[in-house]
Amino acid sequence: MAKGSQLSQLKSALSHAGVTGNQQNGKKRKRVNSQEKDKEKRAAKLDEIHKKLNPFDTKVTKLKHEVGGRKVKGLTGKPSQSKQAGLEQRKRTLLVEYEEKGRAGGIVDRRFGENDPTMSLEERMLERFTKERQRASRGAAFNLEDEDELTHYGQSLSKLDDFDTVGLALEDEDDAGQMDVGKTHFGGFSDDEDESEEPERKKSKAEVMAEVMAKSKEHRLRRQMEREEESNVRHELDQEFDSLRDLIYAPDPSASGSNSIPLGAAPKPVELAPPDVDYDQRVRELAFDARAKPKDRTKTEEEVALAEKEALEKAERRRRKRMLGLDESDSEAEDGRSRKKRKRGGDDLEDDFDNDEAWDGIGAGLGDQAPAAKVGDEDEDEDEGSSADEEDGEEEEDEDDEASDNGQDEDEESEVEGDHEALIGSAKPTKRKSKAPDKELPFTFPCPATHEELLEILDDVDDKDVPTVVQRIRALYHTSLAPENKYKLQVLTSVLIDHILYVSSPPEPHFDLISTLLPHLYALIRAYPIQAAENFVQKLSLMHKNLKRGLSRGALDPQSKTWPKLSELTLLRIIGATWPTSDMNHAVVSPTRVLMGEYLGLARVRSLADIASGLFLCTLFLQFEALSKRFVPEAVNFAINSVLHLAPHGYKDTTTLPGTFPAPDFRSELCRGLTLDAKKAKAAVPKADLAALLTAEAPTDESKAQLLGLAIDLLGRFADMYKGLEGFIELYEPLLEILQHIHDQSRPGSLQTRLTSATDTMRRLLKFAREARQPLLLQAHKPIPIATYIPKFETSKSSYLRRQDPDHERNEAAKLRSQYKQERKGAIRELRKDSRFLAGVEQKKQAEKDRAYNDSLKKVYGSIQTERAEEKAMEREKSREKKRSGRK
Repeated sequence: MAKGSQLSQLKSALSHAGVTGNQQNGKKRKRVNSQEKDKEKRAAKLDEIHKKLNPFDTKVTKLKHEVGGRKVKGLTGKPSQSKQAGLEQRKRTLLVEYEEKGRAGGIVDRRFGENDPTMSLEERMLERFTKERQRASRGAAFNLEDEDELTHYGQSLSKLDDFDTVGLALEDEDDAGQMDVGKTHFGGFSDDEDESEEPERKKSKAEVMAEVMAKSKEHRLRRQMEREEESNVRHELDQEFDSLRDLIYAPDPSASGSNSIPLGAAPKPVELAPPDVDYDQRVRELAFDARAKPKDRTKTEEEVALAEKEALEKAERRRRKRMLGLDESDSEAEDGRSRKKRKRGGDDLEDDFDNDEAWDGIGAGLGDQAPAAKVGDEDEDEDEGSSADEEDGEEEEDEDDEASDNGQDEDEESEVEGDHEALIGSAKPTKRKSKAPDKELPFTFPCPATHEELLEILDDVDDKDVPTVVQRIRALYHTSLAPENKYKLQVLTSVLIDHILYVSSPPEPHFDLISTLLPHLYALIRAYPIQAAENFVQKLSLMHKNLKRGLSRGALDPQSKTWPKLSELTLLRIIGATWPTSDMNHAVVSPTRVLMGEYLGLARVRSLADIASGLFLCTLFLQFEALSKRFVPEAVNFAINSVLHLAPHGYKDTTTLPGTFPAPDFRSELCRGLTLDAKKAKAAVPKADLAALLTAEAPTDESKAQLLGLAIDLLGRFADMYKGLEGFIELYEPLLEILQHIHDQSRPGSLQTRLTSATDTMRRLLKFAREARQPLLLQAHKPIPIATYIPKFETSKSSYLRRQDPDHERNEAAKLRSQYKQERKGAIRELRKDSRFLAGVEQKKQAEKDRAYNDSLKKVYGSIQTERAEEKAMEREKSREKKRSGRK
């Protein structure tokens, strides 16, 4: 392009493009279409020249430092074109979305008669069916499923013979399959050439219809003859069925050697089996056989409960009738059914199962093979820490923590100075009666609200029938039968707890009865966990009050009740069997754990019964912490103190004992008579009996040996459970030293075996703990270099100012952050452009509304002004008339 001013550049570009200059005139004018094309080309050229000459269409970014040969992207740009392209794109996308923002769905119901309220449902369906058939007939050229017959020149194709126009003669069977050469091969050698050359006469409509009717009758007759022939063949087969049956049931001549025919001998006649003359009779009997009946559907829990209640009420009515002598025949059958144990069905909810296994009793925890406190399990070892089944549906409430401390709300003096309170409010335990052998157990009972009412119900009931009574009460007062049954069963939970404590109290504890009642208590706890937790917490609070009262009277006083007795230990074991003991914080287990720790830490040893009670608490701790493995120092401390009390050794006082564990009762006056005399003890130490140990008047060497063996076993099992502790070496080194200093001559045979096993286990675990322990070291890190202020120059690349982090991951993270920052700025920029575009669109719409409003106002103002002008003119005319008439 020529240099100079803008005008000179424009003229030069126009002349160079051929837009200006001499135009062709005269005879060489082009047609109208060619002139229109020239106009388009001229407009395109002018647009191109305009773009080249407009300096604002191109934006150039000047570099601060020019480098020869370097190409940098983004130096030149066309902002106007970019802006216009962005506007066009927003008009195509954003503007369409903005205009359709408040638009509802465009689904239109075009079903026939759907929006016509005058049409019934049958009319709508008929109309739709008609339209569908019409559309199907129009869509398919050859609809073979249509009801209308296919026709050819008005004749039905089903009545025409397919071989009428072909040279295959079907009438003559002798010539079947031979082609008519005279009609197909150029006339052939037929003698009737003149006849074949003559055109066929067109048949009339009557002749065509006559032929069609004749062929139809012929086909109908042929089909009838085929059916008769098939019927005759079938009848012949039925008549010859006896002979065919003889052939079918004929014996195989090659089956046995006796039936084989020797070579050259005459064949023997085949002996046919006698015909089964009773075949038809057996077929008729099969028709009358009883078919399988459908089974009843699975009943819901509510239906099962209602059926059990109705069965019990019906059985009770029959029992009373038998007692009155009204119906003696039905009573025996009903009595047999009532005493029969119910089978477990498919819809049984497993909440009323009958546990046939017996519970060894709470005293089993003191034995060598103590069972775990799991409902109905008597074969597992409790001391090995088998935990009870945990239930996920139990809830934990903060209000239970307040219930555990409700004793603190009362006066402190009344708690400390009061007498020892029993866990149950009923009368003192008496000798339990057994029902008369001739008295039948009732089927319905009232739901007891207190323990006294339950004792009245069980007055003449044998112990083996008590679970049956509880089961029938639960069935009669199921939750689904009445709304108030829920509260009755919640009260029944506390009554069962009281009764378990009642039957476990001396002088005759019945542990077999407790084992049969535990499943029912477990089911009620699972159904109502919050209310059951409150009942247990109340018992624990009462036990804590009794402990405080006993400690206030004196921990060394033989009359103060500081250690739990048989009923309290039963309650603690039931808690471990029915509640999850591995939870970090539980409404029942947490206060139980605290109370057991207080017993072991605060109570003082005064007799052998105290050691038995404390060792049982240690077994409970072993069971409770089997999964969580929480460290309980009170349990380990009491176990080693029991060994010091019972086993003969050379330690004189607490200063000679290794370690720093507390031993307040070591060599005290009350504990000096508890040391075992190996000469009087038996060689075989039997299993410890808790009930006998707690109620024994004077300690024996056999009971001392039992408790010593149990304490040694507990130390070994605690060592196996706490082997992962950081301070295991400091904890068990003094315990191992004490066990090694027990006199050899004081050990019976079984105790010697237990002691050797426990010491070997501790020695091996201590060895592994020493090998696994590493000494403390300072933190290992690279040396910190001295700070330098010399600038870093990257000579390998020219872009040394960019980030060059030696850490690759940190460098990539910085790049991602920079990229995210750039993308975020770009997104904000685009959002602002979209907002400006939408604001412009709204402004245009508002301007259009304002213009239309102003136009309407102008029209109204114009009409009002016209009317006002006419009104003023009329007023002036009236005033003139008044002046003329002189009325003014």
